[in-house]
Amino acid sequence: MSPRTAPFAFVGPAPDRADGLRDDAAALERAWPDARVLLVDAAGDMLATADGGAPWPLRGGDLGEAAFARASFLGLDGAVFCFALSLREAEAAGFGVPDAAVRADLRTAAASFSEIDARLFAHARALLHWQARKRFCGVCGGPLTFSRGGHQAGCAACGSTWYPRTDAAIIVAVTDGERLLLGRQASWPAGRYSVIAGFVEPGESLEDAVRREVMEEACIAVEACRYVASQPWPFPASLMVGFRAEAGPAAPRCGAELEDVRWFSAEAIRREVGAGALQLSPRLSISRRLIDDWLAERGVPPDAL
Repeated sequence: MSPRTAPFAFVGPAPDRADGLRDDAAALERAWPDARVLLVDAAGDMLATADGGAPWPLRGGDLGEAAFARASFLGLDGAVFCFALSLREAEAAGFGVPDAAVRADLRTAAASFSEIDARLFAHARALLHWQARKRFCGVCGGPLTFSRGGHQAGCAACGSTWYPRTDAAIIVAVTDGERLLLGRQASWPAGRYSVIAGFVEPGESLEDAVRREVMEEACIAVEACRYVASQPWPFPASLMVGFRAEAGPAAPRCGAELEDVRWFSAEAIRREVGAGALQLSPRLSISRRLIDDWLAERGVPPDAL
């Protein structure tokens, strides 16, 4: 397993998506016998090795040509072709799940797989989720046929073309200069707080979404914001776009989505995390990166929490 270098999950070293090969069905078919095949079940979990540290080692040749027609091309890991296939389709082609195999969910894989394999899993999970839910045309109801390595769907009845969707969401660390704004949803584990997040609406810029979401969720007016980083979040198909924002020291009030929202000083976060009264987002998420960066600027390194 390669050492992890990315600041959070699903970024950093990436496979080559090799878009130019998606239309080359002959090249994909030639590569199939020696290609890596990642198997994803109906729940979105991946078949993995017994220790959960890598996808189950499987080649296209182990499944035969019948499975190739249902596989989706993910790209190249070096010179190795990589495909995704639903476990149901693999079993239909005669594959039997080995006794030693385990199921790994994407959050577990983000911590235990290599960065390349975690990104392949994220791609596979999101792509197969879209395919499973995009079987018929949204215009005329006709059946869809997938092409371009599974990344395009076409309707023969009306000629419509469909592509995998990605739902953009903003996530923002709001500060009044001395404190960080953190909120919690009622469904979260006790003591869990995080930064503000929400989906971008049609016709809205990312910056507009930051201002709207912070006002809706915390009744705080954002004065300025800047982009920090982004993270694909395939649960099932989001892109988290991270921001830092500045606001005045007004008292926050909960909107409809939050159970509680508060300003926290860096010292209060350190103290409450140490006492077990406050839980922060896991480090696989961009939300924790935004929190850790703000704390580090105030002398609280990530390893202190």
